[in-house]
Amino acid sequence: MPQHIGIVACSAEGAALCYKTICVEGARFLGPHVHPEVSLHTHSLAAYVECLDRGDRKGVAELMLSSAHKLAKAGADFLICPDNTIHQAMPHVLPQSPLPWLHIAEVVAEEAVARGFKRLGITGTRWLIDSEVYPEKLTARGLGYLRPTDAERDETNGIIMDELVRSIFTPQAVAAYQRVMDRMKAGGCDAVVLGCTEIPLIMNDGNSPLPTLDSTRLLATAALKRATQA
Repeated sequence: MPQHIGIVACSAEGAALCYKTICVEGARFLGPHVHPEVSLHTHSLAAYVECLDRGDRKGVAELMLSSAHKLAKAGADFLICPDNTIHQAMPHVLPQSPLPWLHIAEVVAEEAVARGFKRLGITGTRWLIDSEVYPEKLTARGLGYLRPTDAERDETNGIIMDELVRSIFTPQAVAAYQRVMDRMKAGGCDAVVLGCTEIPLIMNDGNSPLPTLDSTRLLATAALKRATQA
């Protein structure tokens, strides 16, 4: 039997895309209409934002661990979190977690190496960009990286928090990300990390100046491989 996947969610759109990907792509591993058992729990996004705004990583970890314990009671065998930003609390989460986790940045870094990329642009919320979530995992794999400028961080963070998490998708948002990715390409990047799990809802290989690493779908696929031992 496939293992039971537990999803520790934060924002709705990213978590929904991850869940849907697991269910749809499950057929590739298990047969038509088949996917592993999946359970999802989330606290209010506002609770996470309050912790992030005051730099309270332990508070973020407490929310994640609360979800983790509930998912463990529901029978999950391991956990994933389709939210890049709150991975900065993982050092506080892992020592107390009732279950093992897949780390989204490790999954993305592994895919980047497999595809032969060398220098990645990182996109995401300002909290993620200011953190070491991706730099730490990319550097460990010998990969270079480039962060957005301060102005780019402000603009794209506004798009994420004011639009994408509220299911608002506009051509102006796409154009803004294209400008950022164009600059990253000029800065020597050969791929870009879609490091907010909502960004894949507007950006992909078809409209990006750089090849994309879709953190949401890559995490979902990694979870399927683990659940089915593929």
